[in-house]
Amino acid sequence: MYSKVSGGLRACNTRFFCMKKTAKTLTARAVFARNLRRARRNREITQEVIAFDSGLTRAYVSSVERGARNISIDNMGLLADAVGVPLKDLVDPEQFKDPDDL
Repeated sequence: MYSKVSGGLRACNTRFFCMKKTAKTLTARAVFARNLRRARRNREITQEVIAFDSGLTRAYVSSVERGARNISIDNMGLLADAVGVPLKDLVDPEQFKDPDDL
């Protein structure tokens, strides 16, 4: 069931109750993945370069950037050093925020 809202329809989970969509909350893993990818792209560095500089494989870096890998804090530090960004910035949800994320 759907109800009308300004700009489109909103899904209802029951006949009488419709939930308003809220902003999506990212997990810590997703925040790190998003920030790592954006930091790397902002510096125009390839995954291969990050992998070489960190001593990890390109496939590993790719899986981290997709949020598919449960990464250790040690490897987070290696990737932060390789991209040239403090680790604290890569785990901060407000860093590297895109206007489309709002």
